[in-house]
Amino acid sequence: MPVDIELPRSRLTLQPSAEPQEEHDSIVIGLVNNMPEAALEATEVQFARLLRAAAEPLSVRLRLSSLPEVPRGRAGLDRINGGAYWPIDDLLRERLDALIVTGAEPCAPRLSDEPYWQRIGDLLQWAEANTTSSIWSCLAAHAVVEHLDGIKRRRLEHKRSGVFAHAILRGHPLLQGVSAPLSTPHSRWNELPVDALRDAGYTIASSSFATGADMFTKQRRSLLVFFQGHPEYEEATLLKEYRRDVGRFLRAQQAHYPAMPDGYFSADAIASLQAFQAQAVAAPSADLIASFPAANIAASLKNTWNTGAAAIYRNWLALLASAKKVAPAAKVS
Repeated sequence: MPVDIELPRSRLTLQPSAEPQEEHDSIVIGLVNNMPEAALEATEVQFARLLRAAAEPLSVRLRLSSLPEVPRGRAGLDRINGGAYWPIDDLLRERLDALIVTGAEPCAPRLSDEPYWQRIGDLLQWAEANTTSSIWSCLAAHAVVEHLDGIKRRRLEHKRSGVFAHAILRGHPLLQGVSAPLSTPHSRWNELPVDALRDAGYTIASSSFATGADMFTKQRRSLLVFFQGHPEYEEATLLKEYRRDVGRFLRAQQAHYPAMPDGYFSADAIASLQAFQAQAVAAPSADLIASFPAANIAASLKNTWNTGAAAIYRNWLALLASAKKVAPAAKVS
């Protein structure tokens, strides 16, 4: 079924022929996209694709927004101000069934010093009072847990990057029809301690020794869903991030050559990347990134997590539909 990107009301007023679509027969979700410029559009695509894979037989209307306090360059501001994004205050004046809030590029050592810290807290309060459920991804998950329970994330010794297998909590409503192990991409420098989450009343829905808590939930006035991983990622997302980090090494912006993502590349891809790494470490140069073997490796990548991710989001949409009593859309013959 379709996942429509719904334009702001102010944008529709500039198009006399356009009329706001009925909301009673659709799930209306706000996507608060706080990713940096390089990933802003890709994140829109990733979540829309995942919702589309999960939506059958429901109809979903997606409204894009972003936190104004997130620092941005010209390209990011141009995209956000280009007409498809709802100003956050306009978004929250409308009725939404759910929110999805992404992470952001860290600016400060402590989350409480981030420019959007207070806004995240306000958004959490709004979501609890006005939605059936909300999803908080990566840094947004860390910020909300600290707001709610004072649990601070801790820095990892090495970046946790790759596709990891997770055990799942049988009987969890968001995991109906999901097979174990559940594969999920992760890409982060920080984590929330599992024991502290359990002690504070969070339900750990999926986890592994390597990643700790993958997905976890907390039922308050509404259902809060948290991901430390990225089930929305596409096949080549981790490859692009790895290439970005290699580029930072070659430009002397970071001291150490990045480790490859775990459980992600084929044996042939690993051999090719190891050969490139040897050359890069021996004679680092910013120009060398042009010969990074991205195209050949991208062609060999497989999305091993989409089935599980779509099932989780399908269960989440069913929960929203049940609360709203949305009937499945009629099929066109």
